[in-house]
Amino acid sequence: MLLKHSLYSVYGAICICTVVACILMVPCSAKADIYRYVDEDGIVHFTDAPTDKRFKVFMRDLKKDKELRTKLRYSASANPAEFEQLIRTCSEKYGVNPNLVKAVIHAESGYNPNAVSSKGASGLMQLMPGTAKSLKVADRFNPKDNVEGGVKYLRFLLDTFRGDVSLAVAAYNAGLNKVAKYGGIPPYNETRTYVSRVLAYMKTYQENGI
Repeated sequence: MLLKHSLYSVYGAICICTVVACILMVPCSAKADIYRYVDEDGIVHFTDAPTDKRFKVFMRDLKKDKELRTKLRYSASANPAEFEQLIRTCSEKYGVNPNLVKAVIHAESGYNPNAVSSKGASGLMQLMPGTAKSLKVADRFNPKDNVEGGVKYLRFLLDTFRGDVSLAVAAYNAGLNKVAKYGGIPPYNETRTYVSRVLAYMKTYQENGI
């Protein structure tokens, strides 16, 4: 048994060295976050497109992470301060981190309460008609109604995924069924980028106290 685990340890070390070497050989433009997990047999698994919640970040694309955290762009007519108290009130009511709410609003609408997506989502937190109806949101373009509905939905997703922010954010973007189907963040570029962006924005809000 000791020999078996020793071999797996050596195998794991070789895999890590191989992955790191490959990453260093890839052009910067092609880099992406690398995830890993160790299974019950001690075998190390790597991927750049995790579909299982057991995968954790092993090596982050620092260039992409820096760009996401530093480019806090708003819509031309946005005034984030206008919604500060509303966000805090709703966050406290439903027990959701206000920085997460700000990050979602930032990623979804750029703080434009009149934003409408090509798919029909609207308002600060880009609620779809069906989602808004289930949350009893009377007016999706009313900031108070929209934010309260969006935060309430985030609370539901966080509870569903036992506090896993990444999965909750992925479900906010791709839908609860998609995350359940893949057992983790769906392998869609749009969703993976969205999750990275929201988490990066959240980190920036926390670090800067804005």
